Amino acid sequence: MDSTELQAYCEQIASDARAGARALAHAPSSIKDLFLRDAATRIRTQESELLQTNQRDLDAASSFDLSAAQVDRLKLTPQRIEAIAAGLEAVAALDDPIGEIIESHTRPNGLKIQKTRVPLGVVFFVYESRPNVTTDAAAICLKSGNAVILRGGKEAVHTSTALVNLLWQSMDVAGISRHALGWVETRNHDAVGILLGLSELIDVAIPRGGISLIQRVANEAKMPVIKHYYGNCHIFVDSQADLDMATAITINAKCQRPGVCNACESLLVHHDIADQWLPDICDALETRKVEIRGDQKTKQLVPSVLPATEIDYATEYLDDVISIKVVSDLPDAIAHINHYGSGHSDAIITGSSDRANQFARDVDSAAVFINASTRFHDGSEFGLGVEIGISTDKFHARGPCGLRELTSYKYIVFGEGEIRD
Repeated sequence: MDSTELQAYCEQIASDARAGARALAHAPSSIKDLFLRDAATRIRTQESELLQTNQRDLDAASSFDLSAAQVDRLKLTPQRIEAIAAGLEAVAALDDPIGEIIESHTRPNGLKIQKTRVPLGVVFFVYESRPNVTTDAAAICLKSGNAVILRGGKEAVHTSTALVNLLWQSMDVAGISRHALGWVETRNHDAVGILLGLSELIDVAIPRGGISLIQRVANEAKMPVIKHYYGNCHIFVDSQADLDMATAITINAKCQRPGVCNACESLLVHHDIADQWLPDICDALETRKVEIRGDQKTKQLVPSVLPATEIDYATEYLDDVISIKVVSDLPDAIAHINHYGSGHSDAIITGSSDRANQFARDVDSAAVFINASTRFHDGSEFGLGVEIGISTDKFHARGPCGLRELTSYKYIVFGEGEIRD
């Protein structure tokens, strides 16, 4: 389609979403939950077809020059399809936030002031690769009374399209207008720019993907953006750490699924335990085919380690690579994290409650973990059902964005004829 047709196409999707949002804002919880549960059942029954469709995306992955970690994020398995369905059911089981009275008080003049939770309106969600994000975003947005316009990445276009079609069928069953779930079918990149300019129809944009995508959305959007820049996550192993615990947590955080945003990318080790522990953890990581890039002290202890550069300490690898640095003390570790980190997920392993509290207070991240893996920074693990993303912003949401993070509020004022003097 030419530029005029593309403009009209995008405006129609956004206009339809605005109409869908108005209707959905007043939909009862039972209708939204019926949609979610029907979609979960429908996805389970279509497992074989979804796997076949996903294979088309996997077959095309080489043409997009995807890394092994990116292909893993793209791939569906029976277990991952079940997780998608279970995520929909988990959202259905959550309390509906819309209409919740956040706080209420009565003024001396008799006015009753009520702060009530309402939807944001229309969400434009731009994302890459992972098929489960399609259903997560739809579930979170629709349950919180928002319409959503989805623009998925080309890498997963066949799988995402199939999932959207199943979601539309479940919306039909529940009596929810399909306009509340927009799907941008065109692969024309200009469509994203057009939609980002429609601030009169779209209330918020949420990008989820690589840094270039997020920067583009942040730069071009005419509406507010909830963004997650990247996940350069750290683990600091303190001198008072249980070293067996530190090993287990580090291996889990780095190796369980290295291609995700809450995987550990940088390991900081207290100087007092470096001689004792670093050779063991490096051996465990190398056994699992993790490439290690370390500072001079780490290389002295483990000669096979590659030298780390300044860039390494600021990098989100999303791969089987980790940077290591020996630090002198807790303040040194905190300063390193706050300088190089991305404000996503950072952990301390320590037996000292005082040091744990200092770390939690001074590290400026959306989630801080004490003696636990950074891999827990996830909507489902936090009891939010699923998430539409993990925000490293501070306004208006931070951390996993679930139902309440996709709401705003209004004041409802009850009077009995009061007038202002």
